[in-house]
Amino acid sequence: MRYVDGYVLPVPKKKLATYRRMAQKAGTIWREHGALEYRECAGDDLDVKFGVPFPRLAKAKPGETVVFSWIVFRSRAHRDRVNAKVMKDPRITGMCDSNRCRST
Repeated sequence: MRYVDGYVLPVPKKKLATYRRMAQKAGTIWREHGALEYRECAGDDLDVKFGVPFPRLAKAKPGETVVFSWIVFRSRAHRDRVNAKVMKDPRITGMCDSNRCRST
């Protein structure tokens, strides 16, 4: 059975193109290190009447949309190996430095 890391995060609509470029680079890096898939989807029609809407889940503010992303791995062990390599990749650490993100 596959293993998936999934994320839901708010992104300012005016910065969506910048986020998209960064996500494309990150996806390339994850796949180079062994991830099977890397997907990013930006929300459009998010005013749903059932369940917990992504905007509320992500605590999106006015002017923000929600991005749902996921990375597919062969297993949890595979994910741990791939993520360890990705977090040491200077292209990711450079992106994080310039965008003030942190790895955990």
